[in-house]
Amino acid sequence: MGAEIGDGAASAFTDFRVHSDGFGRFLVYDRGMSRFQSGRMLQRLFELETYRMMALLALPVARDFSPRLSRMERELAEVTATIARQDADEPTLLDRVTQLAAEAESVVAASQYRFGAARAYHALVKSRIAELRERRLAGTQTIDEFMARRLAPAMATCDSVAARLVDFSERVGRASRLLSTRVDIVREKQNQALLASMNRRARLQLRLQQTVEGLSIAAITYYAVGLVGYAIKAAKAGGAPVTADLLPGASIPVVALAAWLGMRAVRRNLGKHEPE
Repeated sequence: MGAEIGDGAASAFTDFRVHSDGFGRFLVYDRGMSRFQSGRMLQRLFELETYRMMALLALPVARDFSPRLSRMERELAEVTATIARQDADEPTLLDRVTQLAAEAESVVAASQYRFGAARAYHALVKSRIAELRERRLAGTQTIDEFMARRLAPAMATCDSVAARLVDFSERVGRASRLLSTRVDIVREKQNQALLASMNRRARLQLRLQQTVEGLSIAAITYYAVGLVGYAIKAAKAGGAPVTADLLPGASIPVVALAAWLGMRAVRRNLGKHEPE
């Protein structure tokens, strides 16, 4: 590859190969550059090659992560298809989506810095090529054309993988939110069923309590009337003019009413002290 550079002040040629000694080669013909121009042109050529190599460091990373990303995308597609079914096991799917999200974040953390650096280095390469001010030589590919054919596709590959990672993270987020919503709906239905069951139990308990209260009033009345009977018998034995058989029976309504009023007062007192 080669071209006139500096608007024809010099010509530069290279094959962009690393030779056996570990170095590349640039051949520059000076046709009238000053010392400062020569230094700047050489610096641009060296920086161009350095930044090209630094940008290409992202390509192996993109190639390594691409199969892994494809596998993650297939798994997410399966999870998404399962979500659409009514018999989906939401908690299990949510665990799978969470694992995919964690794996995606791991891949992003391990690769995005390299992809970002590659974009920056690629921009520097294009900047240095523009500063060379190339002119085409007949029968020779220019440096800009070589970069467009060899470096640009590599950078496009890196950008594609980086964009797929970002898109995958967003899709995982949407699937996670969808599953979370479905899990919340299922839990709300379960809570509603539980509350309905608790309401039924509360009603049954209230009925049982009312029955027990009725029996309690009867028991209290029975024992209270018995005490009244003993008191009447004792008074009669002491010479009081009372009827031992009539008064206990007559006291039953009064005792029952007093027991009912007492139970009602107790319920009211308990209701005042219940927390709201």
